[in-house]
Amino acid sequence: MSRKYFGTDGVRGRVGEHPITPQFVMHLGYAAGKVLAADSQTRGERTGVLIGKDTRISGYMLESALEAGLIAAGIDVYLAGPVPTPAVAYLTRALRLQAGIVISASHNPFEDNGIKFFSAHGTKLPDETERAIETALDEPMQTNSSDGLGKAKRIDDAVGRYIEFCKSTFPSELDLRGMKIVVDSAHGATYHIARHVFHELGADVIAIGVQPDGKNINHGYGATAPDNLRKAVVEHKADIGIALDGDGDRLIMADGSGKLYDGDQLLYVIAKHRQTQGKMHGGVVGTLMTNLAFEHAMQKLCIPFMRAKVGDRYVMELLQQQGWQLGGENSGHIICLDKHSTGDGIVSALQVLHALRANGQNLAEATGELRMYPQVLINVRVAKGVDCLGHDQVKAVVADVEKELAGKGRVLLRPSGTEPLLRVMVEGEDQSLVEQSAQRIAGVVRELAGG
Repeated sequence: MSRKYFGTDGVRGRVGEHPITPQFVMHLGYAAGKVLAADSQTRGERTGVLIGKDTRISGYMLESALEAGLIAAGIDVYLAGPVPTPAVAYLTRALRLQAGIVISASHNPFEDNGIKFFSAHGTKLPDETERAIETALDEPMQTNSSDGLGKAKRIDDAVGRYIEFCKSTFPSELDLRGMKIVVDSAHGATYHIARHVFHELGADVIAIGVQPDGKNINHGYGATAPDNLRKAVVEHKADIGIALDGDGDRLIMADGSGKLYDGDQLLYVIAKHRQTQGKMHGGVVGTLMTNLAFEHAMQKLCIPFMRAKVGDRYVMELLQQQGWQLGGENSGHIICLDKHSTGDGIVSALQVLHALRANGQNLAEATGELRMYPQVLINVRVAKGVDCLGHDQVKAVVADVEKELAGKGRVLLRPSGTEPLLRVMVEGEDQSLVEQSAQRIAGVVRELAGG
């Protein structure tokens, strides 16, 4: 059974357009409530679900709709307010609730929003549970009688709890005293959290991207727009810069010169430190987008490496299958399963800082042996229903490019799981050839895409 509403990261779309409407989201809350109530073991008590959100203005509307649907299904609702996605995963476990729900479209612009779910264990819902919710959506809402309705309660200490959790993932024998750090919260869900974590560990923190107005999330700030981070690091003569995305699960960092480091490079720092300390358990999971240089570096360090499909849920699935702890994407999603049940930008940054402080290095020194292959990614908008991947012209140009790369690079075309885009990636040793090849393939796709 294919999923009708759930994508790789929950239900997502443009606000006001199906399925991101208050009517549908209320029905989604009701359907999820019925499925969760049937699956949970609550010893006669009502099932409890946590709701958190990022700073989008539409979050107020969707929060109310979800709350109404869940309560109509007999679910008790716990409202955390604006908190990062990984905070919902943590708080769901800490409060012993049956599920957590995040209202966020992550790195997307404010016009979009989405609904994603966490299980009682702080992990993404299993596929079978998502399918059960979709099946329940085909049934009409039948509100419980008054004595069977749920209740709502606001969690007043959600932010403080999560700050303390993040700090607990950093070694107690180390601190960040003497470090000046720029922290960019993308005007998103970490705006009132991230700076406090690093400050309370001893750092001198300059906070940017911390003035959300409901419409500026990810706009010009954060992990997907790091220019302001680079400028602030140089301007303030900081040691390091940390950029998170709108919901706080993605991380990009900068060194004192303003040079940026992506998820592959940061994952390398963490993995290498753990390996040299004898604390690397198993291997590392990357994705189809992971740079070839990272794979070669893992081989040199004698660390097993595997690639998953693009998307943190697929990285997580492969980690669980292998019994490994460490994985991530070059986009900045990094998963450290010994620290958290999901990817967490703040926690991941602390693992990088742990390695730097323990070894007395900066980012440039810690990544000095990792020579990244030039990699060009072009997003091409594609009209709905257009299959460019199967077109003969696209297959032909890809074959030509692969022949030119002569085994010293690779081509990857994949549709986005969250947007109407086809992502064209070319990677290889020769920067000029890589750029020309990516533009060549993207040009052919654009002619056919109709986007």
